[in-house]
Amino acid sequence: MPKYFEFKVCGYYLYYTAHCIIEAMHVHASDKKLTEAGAAKFFVKSNGDTTIEKKGALSDKEIRKIREFIKSHYKEMYLKWLELSDTGFYEGK
Repeated sequence: MPKYFEFKVCGYYLYYTAHCIIEAMHVHASDKKLTEAGAAKFFVKSNGDTTIEKKGALSDKEIRKIREFIKSHYKEMYLKWLELSDTGFYEGK
């Protein structure tokens, strides 16, 4: 599973999976096992804002910090996303 970065944010890796690149750009946040069980899923909009598809086992504080991190780094993360996907940002509400 491709990671956006090799380091953790709030104790979680930020990654995507090769089988889910047909969706709009999103970010999974998971522990070292990189499993979707307990993972959060954030869809990323073109301005870096996120919507939460799934909270997983993350606390509200962890979610807030990860959202802030994504907002600050979404353009760089999008370049990684484009390595495997041709879908764009999330366009929902």
